[in-house]
Amino acid sequence: MRVLGIETSCDETSAAIVEGDGTGAATIRSLAILSQEVHAIFGGVVPELASREHLRGLVPVVDATLGRAGMEFADVDAIAVTAGPGLVGALLVGVSYAKALAARLARPLIGVHHMEGHLFATMLESADAVPPFTALLVSGGHTLLVDVPAWGTYRTLGATRDDAAGEAFDKAAKLLGLPYPGGPAIERLATTVAPDAAVRFPRPMLHGGQRRGDDDWYDVSFSGLKTAVRLAAADAAAHGRLEAARGAIARGFQDAVVETLAAKVARAVRDHGRPRVVIGGGVAGNRALLEAIRASVGPGVVVHAPSARLATDNAAMIAAAGLWRLARGERSGPELVAFAGGPLPGAG
Repeated sequence: MRVLGIETSCDETSAAIVEGDGTGAATIRSLAILSQEVHAIFGGVVPELASREHLRGLVPVVDATLGRAGMEFADVDAIAVTAGPGLVGALLVGVSYAKALAARLARPLIGVHHMEGHLFATMLESADAVPPFTALLVSGGHTLLVDVPAWGTYRTLGATRDDAAGEAFDKAAKLLGLPYPGGPAIERLATTVAPDAAVRFPRPMLHGGQRRGDDDWYDVSFSGLKTAVRLAAADAAAHGRLEAARGAIARGFQDAVVETLAAKVARAVRDHGRPRVVIGGGVAGNRALLEAIRASVGPGVVVHAPSARLATDNAAMIAAAGLWRLARGERSGPELVAFAGGPLPGAG
């Protein structure tokens, strides 16, 4: 089966063709991602602009995807589209297009939960990245720690109580005068500073008093860390040394985030005995985070992370999740709507 995937949840307009039988490995026939650069001058995504850019870019992106695969619309067996969570205006562009296309082609339509797509992303490149596993989904809009005993069965263990990890990176970068998106900028700057030269920031919701079963055992919070960065940057600026201190602050911030996330992942792995970890979302591309998680879980646990093109929002992961659900006989009707937030399907 060949599934056309469509992704418009935030600021990436993407389409992909993924082929498989829905029971095992799947192959990416083609993938196109159009990044919206218009948001850079604002230091963050502007929802109205994102929607307009999707309107302009979606049809050319779909056409390019089919062309790269050497296919026509008639060769597509089903349409999978991100229904949410995300920016509702942006999602509506993709959902409306997918519904119209599915009706015109008389093909099945599958609405996909964006975060379930991230769970499938790494499987497209690594055949071993399959359940059971512990998943860490970290992006600009989400931070989730999920136990995955099987596809379609998800137990949300922890989440952020305020800022998502990617959002915290963007905000910290803005405080330091670094460009958007902030994650890559902070990571590059952090590599120029030795660990012992970094500013020491608190590790939020990670302290010796926590016990298994506590409400905050798996949860994370980054708002306080963001405030600590703001105060450190303001103090450095007041003394005329922000330029000199920028690297130390960036390194200290990144160390605090990755150490906290790695510790939470290690707790989940130990508590549930999973043999592997799967990381997804834009922040999954952070090398320091990957190394910290590998160190925290030890050599007996395999850690899988997607490549850069599949870590960020993309339609291949949506098509892969849709392919799996298609093989189970699932379909979405014309009543499919976009939604801003909601739990993973099958989450307990």
